[in-house]
Amino acid sequence: MLAIDRDWIAAERSQVYRRTPERRLTAIEEAEAFIDEVGLAFLWPIKGIEAPNLFHAIAGRERDVPMAHDDPENSLCWSWKDSALGSRRWYYAKLLRRRATLVAPRLWGACYALTRNYGDLHDYMELVQDGVMTREERLIYEALLEQGPLGTVALRKAIGMAAESSKSRFERALVDLQVDMKVVPIGVAEEGAWHYSFIYDIPMRHYPELPALARQVSTHQAWRDLIGAYIDGAVAVTARQIARFFHIFQPTERDLERALEALAAAGRIEQVQVEVTPAGAGQAELFWVSRRALDPA
Repeated sequence: MLAIDRDWIAAERSQVYRRTPERRLTAIEEAEAFIDEVGLAFLWPIKGIEAPNLFHAIAGRERDVPMAHDDPENSLCWSWKDSALGSRRWYYAKLLRRRATLVAPRLWGACYALTRNYGDLHDYMELVQDGVMTREERLIYEALLEQGPLGTVALRKAIGMAAESSKSRFERALVDLQVDMKVVPIGVAEEGAWHYSFIYDIPMRHYPELPALARQVSTHQAWRDLIGAYIDGAVAVTARQIARFFHIFQPTERDLERALEALAAAGRIEQVQVEVTPAGAGQAELFWVSRRALDPA
């Protein structure tokens, strides 16, 4: 079995993640190409989760996310994210790890196929009948269904949850709906104390092809597409890291095994030993590594 070390992985990730001065992003068109290349990325780095993120790609290096909004790289990340809301550059929502996620168009169908959606604006009633959609989620969804896009402040008023005591329940429901791809931010409204809030709507109104794309892939194919993209984007990851990254889709051990076996058989990935202690100590961990990184063109 091939053996590689963590220094090689770190160097490869620096290139793929664009964490080098010469590969940093300088235009939103470059950001779109970056998301298309890696497939899945977060807006900001997430501690303990290995994945590309837009902020580091803009900075061209690893750095902590600054608190100051006037930081040039921070401002540019916010600006590109806001200007692309509702566009077709990528799908943006709080999705993977319940955090701000950017998904390349080639993976929209795979993501949607793993959610509890069946291709109709009213299929949420099945979740209501099964008792798995909360009252808050239903209120939010039905307000958008009946009234169209609404800013956060207007949405809270529309469903009677404008009080501060309702804020946490509202925000939790809003994230849960994004995780299930039933609600998506599509723009920014000048409202509230900060004159800034997201405008939300139902994804099928802005990405009407989602149901058709999802029907083209089986559950097995969806897992294979997503896991293959993740390994290509992250260069090398363990099975445990894969399960953590996709936890919102609740993968079974068999889901992961079948996808990894299929990707390996297709020559997309290879299992390798990665030294986790100084050379000669004899301790290694098994990683799944992208053949794209092992065999660059």
